[in-house]
Amino acid sequence: MSTILRLNALSDERLDVFARLTEHQLKNARDAERGIFIAESRLVVEVALSSGAEPLAFLVDERDLESSLDLISLGGEEVPAFVLPHEEMEHLTGFRLTRGLLCALRRPPEKSVEEVVEGARHVAVVEDLVDVSNVGALFRSAAALGADAVVLSPRCADPLCRRSVRVSMGTVLRVAWARAEAGEWPARTFELLREKGFSVLAMALVPDAIPIDDASLRAGERRALVFGSEGPGLTPAALAACDRSVIIPMANGVDSLNVAASSAVAFWQLFR
Repeated sequence: MSTILRLNALSDERLDVFARLTEHQLKNARDAERGIFIAESRLVVEVALSSGAEPLAFLVDERDLESSLDLISLGGEEVPAFVLPHEEMEHLTGFRLTRGLLCALRRPPEKSVEEVVEGARHVAVVEDLVDVSNVGALFRSAAALGADAVVLSPRCADPLCRRSVRVSMGTVLRVAWARAEAGEWPARTFELLREKGFSVLAMALVPDAIPIDDASLRAGERRALVFGSEGPGLTPAALAACDRSVIIPMANGVDSLNVAASSAVAFWQLFR
């Protein structure tokens, strides 16, 4: 059982990890390779703990302490559980989304692209998404609709950013993912996928793109779907490194969907 410590104010320096450290500071806390991430709400904390992530501290609203004891008990005596009055918890940004419980956890060890795609059949590849909400939404769809792994470009937003973890409902911890090395993106990364037997398909509005339900996209093959950034989409280098391009047919003069929506449609169609 975690050690329960009652505090009076959010200003207590022991709560810096929950209230004052930036995402960059969290990522580099303790050591540069592991760092810390924050899980918010009972459901997300439960997913994080069940994934094997190591808890470092809990923060709980006094109103939610009793209902959170089962999760807090998983921390062990060395993991503090800080309890704040409800009025102090309300000062946290996004309090209504925390549902009264937060947990600081050690970041899982990073994996290589080769590790996460080994044995996979369906892979999502993401280039330079900067909106952490979009990253979280894509991971949630990936987990729900059949993706075995996610590969990120070197400049893609961090999936373990606080908001991304929350939007994904913790699924960033259930889907294997890796960030490509800068010198290997995109050509060598995509070549590795082909060496593993994947067809590399760009989700892109280009003249030679085929509809996502085209008969030539036969069932059963190993597929890697490549999604570009908000606005500019895929870079010319990434497009050139793909085998071919795929589009979702649109109606009513709409040219495309947000990446969070388009990825869900693509996963449903091509990862079944």
